[in-house]
Amino acid sequence: MVKRYLPLAIFGLLVVFLAIGLTLNARLIPSPYIGKQAPAFEVPRLAQPERMISKADLKGQVSLLNVWATWCVSCRQEHDVLMRLAESDQVAIYGLNYKDERDKALRWLDRFGNPYTANAFDQEGQVGIDWGVYGTPETFVIDSTGVIRYKHTGPLTYEVVANEILPLVQRLRGGRTG
Repeated sequence: MVKRYLPLAIFGLLVVFLAIGLTLNARLIPSPYIGKQAPAFEVPRLAQPERMISKADLKGQVSLLNVWATWCVSCRQEHDVLMRLAESDQVAIYGLNYKDERDKALRWLDRFGNPYTANAFDQEGQVGIDWGVYGTPETFVIDSTGVIRYKHTGPLTYEVVANEILPLVQRLRGGRTG
């Protein structure tokens, strides 16, 4: 009798797991780095490959690290948000050009504008792996001591910037990390 209903019970359990999975927010992928020092890196700059950019460049100020690529459709979607944020001069935005081609990335920034204070060129994707990047775009808020305080997966929107990122940046500048 148990053998007869076992497949039905397994199917029911799978349906329950599927229903739970469908209610989860895919943008809320937790990062093991929240509250910890950002991983160290040192890679060439996108526009100046003879100069390096490293974690040290992010220290001393609250900053964003935006992981992007020219092949990323969602990166184009969020680009206007980044441009407006850069124009507001409320936070330094650093780019991590991820698994891309240098010439394409430079042309892309020439065409759409460059919101970045500086851009790291992560052609092989190792920096992204070290930071726990799942895909592009992803944006991290880093405090002035180099600790990651927030991670947003997916394209930034004006609402996310206004309601989550800028209030956090202001709190971090005021010395509160909550």
